[in-house]
Amino acid sequence: MDGGASSEMEVEVPNRQLPDSSSPQPVKKFGLKNSIPTNFGSDYVFQIVPKVDWTAIAVSLSTNTVKLYSPVTGQYYGECKGHSDTVNQIAFSSDSAASPHVLHSCSSDGTIRSWDTRCFQQILCIDAENDQKIFSFSHGGAGDNLLAGACNEQVLVWDWRNSKQVACLEESHMDDVTQVHFAPNNRNKLLSASVDGLICVFNTEGDINDDDHLESVINVGTSIGKIGFLGDSYQKLWCLSHIETLSIWNWQDGSCEVNLENARELASDSWTQDNVDYFVDCHCPGGEDLWVVGGTCAGTIGYFPVDYKRPGSIGSAEAILGGGHIDVVRSVLQMPCEYGGAAGLFGWTGGEDGRLCCWKSDENSAQINRSWTSSELVVKPSKNRKKNRHSPY
Repeated sequence: MDGGASSEMEVEVPNRQLPDSSSPQPVKKFGLKNSIPTNFGSDYVFQIVPKVDWTAIAVSLSTNTVKLYSPVTGQYYGECKGHSDTVNQIAFSSDSAASPHVLHSCSSDGTIRSWDTRCFQQILCIDAENDQKIFSFSHGGAGDNLLAGACNEQVLVWDWRNSKQVACLEESHMDDVTQVHFAPNNRNKLLSASVDGLICVFNTEGDINDDDHLESVINVGTSIGKIGFLGDSYQKLWCLSHIETLSIWNWQDGSCEVNLENARELASDSWTQDNVDYFVDCHCPGGEDLWVVGGTCAGTIGYFPVDYKRPGSIGSAEAILGGGHIDVVRSVLQMPCEYGGAAGLFGWTGGEDGRLCCWKSDENSAQINRSWTSSELVVKPSKNRKKNRHSPY
């Protein structure tokens, strides 16, 4: 069984003023609570996701398995095993009332599987067939009955209630589709992003097809790794490319608000650590705030605030998590204050060193410099690579 061990670390605590503040504010110190080996040697931690009520976190590994842990104690619960190739995305069911224990996963083996995490058994398997790999998935639709999958040059759509395929969108992308997302505030809108540099917006009402349901196309101009929604009404979209550029778009009218082609250099210039070698993800706690999470090949992570008003800029790191990892970090999961705050927990990270690291507040040990974070990074309640860089799929 996996085990955890408490650990200390020492890093520089900068004396700085937070952005948009008229006077210096104290920063909240954080330390490394646990570092949990996954017992798989050199295998990677790919992604960490939470159950809706935060009673468990799921962790995908390069062994094609998904393990579950307690986000508070690090206790190992069990694993979901069945995929025969890389697990590219995992997510718990967002319907906490109807299916709070269901975990979904998609894989390069061409399947999307659902698991009952109470017994770690598979309860559903949808097969894309025709040697398709599935890099991403999303549940949505006007009636919340659709399941979209990002595949090789195609977006497949199923009715998850009967596992019947209802659409194959194959004329809109010319290369692997890396991401699909139903819009949070408009569930019949489906966005897809691809290595071909395009973001497509589909209307999924009625009988879905490329000709009648492709509403608009955004040309990012370079291979897209990750996209995510931003803003109070989710009308904005952040986009991280495979060459570490960051752009912000209004997906409803297709306009580009800012394009930071030198985002990695801007982040590197704003801290005293080694250069930022890659971006892990973006952090959007709610509202208009946005941070880009960058890392070094040695395993240090920084949260950098993004000002996406033209011409756009990236500020000094408002959190540095160092001393936990010794290799590229693949996933960062931050805990909302209502679940982790009482215990002083900040969140979890996982990487190519096969480690899961839990970070917590350590305000009572002020004599020891530790990783630190600004309280501005607190997650707000919801309103309704190999070495030099990570590989998204």
